[in-house]
Amino acid sequence: MSKTMVRLVAAALFLTATLPAAAQQYPDRPVKLIVPWAAGGDTDNIFRPFAPLMQKHLGQPFVIANVSGASGTTGAREAKSAPPDGYTVYAVHDYIHSVYYVGITDINYWDFEPVCLISATPSVLTASAKTPWSDWKSLLEDAKKRPGQISVGATLGSTSHFFPALIEKAAGIKFKYVSYDGLAPRMNALLGGHIDLTDSNLTQKGKVDAGLLKFIAIASDQRDPEMSSVPTLKELGVDVSFEVSRGLLVPKGTPAPVRAKLEDACKKATAEPEFAKAMKLQGTQARFLDANAYAAFLKKNDEVNKDIARDLGLLKR
Repeated sequence: MSKTMVRLVAAALFLTATLPAAAQQYPDRPVKLIVPWAAGGDTDNIFRPFAPLMQKHLGQPFVIANVSGASGTTGAREAKSAPPDGYTVYAVHDYIHSVYYVGITDINYWDFEPVCLISATPSVLTASAKTPWSDWKSLLEDAKKRPGQISVGATLGSTSHFFPALIEKAAGIKFKYVSYDGLAPRMNALLGGHIDLTDSNLTQKGKVDAGLLKFIAIASDQRDPEMSSVPTLKELGVDVSFEVSRGLLVPKGTPAPVRAKLEDACKKATAEPEFAKAMKLQGTQARFLDANAYAAFLKKNDEVNKDIARDLGLLKR
């Protein structure tokens, strides 16, 4: 062995020996996953089947804590202020960018360390069964006759706001927005006929099949084989593609070896056939990115969301 190699090996052994004992033994107790939305919402429904798979590969309970409020900001603040020891993990999606740029919060993705991306969910423009339209054409005609009167449930400043706002801009129409904190309360309002439209996803297929809701259009580049009768917005002449991407972050300062263990467990969990099956039921694609690739994704996505906020006249930062 060369002298250079000896030095490298010695340095690696030294670094390992000097790591805090807690980092070397991680995890030795349950890990809390903060989901910043209510139980039963789309984000919660994606992380529920993911959590036991992370537990399987970490060897410790991976426990979901729903910390909702303030367009996801309450959970974000709790995650940011948690000790950087790997025992608090933050379930995030694209709202982390949008709520920052519309001025709802001063927290953004750079306040955390990336761990992994786990999924991507195409948005679906969804209507109450009590509305008079059966398709996009009839909705568009009505929206042009009644500007600002068709109500859309949204978490203001978040993805559920950006998605219909992009449709407004592309189609030359105007909606009326009603604020809800997450998908679960929006869906309850939609089912009750208290609002006309919202952003949902293919998890609502059963309610559509039962005649309780209507899928108007999906914001993917191609029709989904699970609901092939639902047209894409693009084929209807509305140039909008939109999906919600979800991943894991940890507080700044979390040791690299701890983050590496979480990343490895995430890679194994997302590769499980059970996870892919669960995501299919959620109208979602299992999509893993490691920490480095996820960091690049977050940076690019942040720029995209800033541009959307600017284009829509919502940019405050």
